[in-house]
Parts: sequence; structure tokens; C-alpha cells
Amino acid sequence: MWRDLADAHQAGRLRVVAGRASDFFGPGVIASAVGDRFFTPICRGARVDVVGDPDRLHTYTYVPDFGEALVRLSETPATWGSAWHIPNATTGTTREFAATAAGLAAAQLRLRPVRAWQLRLIGTVVPPIRETVEMLYEFDEDHVVDHTAYAAVLGDHATPLDDAVAATVAAYTAPRCGAQR
Repeated sequence: MWRDLADAHQAGRLRVVAGRASDFFGPGVIASAVGDRFFTPICRGARVDVVGDPDRLHTYTYVPDFGEALVRLSETPATWGSAWHIPNATTGTTREFAATAAGLAAAQLRLRPVRAWQLRLIGTVVPPIRETVEMLYEFDEDHVVDHTAYAAVLGDHATPLDDAVAATVAAYTAPRCGAQR
């Protein structure tokens, strides 16, 4: 799809720019590897199931940073016609990310990796899980998003990870917010 859009941009039929992110998190994020099925159990001190190896590096994208990046890209003609990796906080492991959330929620961290065979089995009845299996390489190998090119043009405005996770935990621990809706 990007190639078609880039071709249309080059031909002068459209003005396009793309912002690329990793797995989303933040207040209100639901369908993500680190959405409600991640933060709700962590904030309650319950076990959280994680896909892949929690000790591999994995970049996570804070949704407010993504929104800001899309606006900056749309307003900067020098970026048009290209795809950009948007700013993300420092990359760590999923275990470190989860430990930060648990610490901020004053909860014990209880992680359980979900194995590929388990996802395949669940995927026989839950189609979105079936799609996760083909993306496992992002969680079984290091998955680091480099936004150096973006930062050189538009600056590095990524929210520090502790601040972004703190805002997310606050949303999940606020009164009447046991789970995001």
C-alpha cells in the first residue's frame, strides 16, 4: 500500500507521508500487545501473559507521541513522500517495561510468556490471535525501532518511558477504571 501511495505522491496525484510506529501503549489503548490485557492485570497485581521472550529488546510507542509525530510530519513539506519511524522512548526488554509498570502500580510483577504452540491452539478459535503467530519474530527476537532520521529533521520529542508508563498506569488505576474501555 505504501508503494502505491508513494507512487501517487511522486506523480503529483496525492500528497502523502507515513509515520511508522511499534506496538502502542498509553491511556485508552486497548488492542495492543501492551494494551488493556497487559496493564489491567499488572495494575491489579495479577499474572500477565506476554507474547514471545520477555527478555528480548522491544520498542513500544506511546500513543500521544505518535499523534504528535503525525501532526509534525503532516505540517513539514520536507517529510512528504517518505515513511518515517516516529520517536519512541529508550528501548528495553518487555520484562523491564512490565517491571516499570508494576513498580508504578505498587504491584508484584507476575509475567508468563505465552508460547507459539499456545497461540496456534488459541488461534484456531480466535482469529486475531492467529494473526499474532506470524508476527512472533517481533517478540522472539530484538525489535528496536530507530527514529534517528526523524529526529534529525523534526527533533526527538519522545516522552521519557517512566513518564509515559506512569500516565498509562494512572489511567488504569484511576477510580472506576479497573480496565480501560
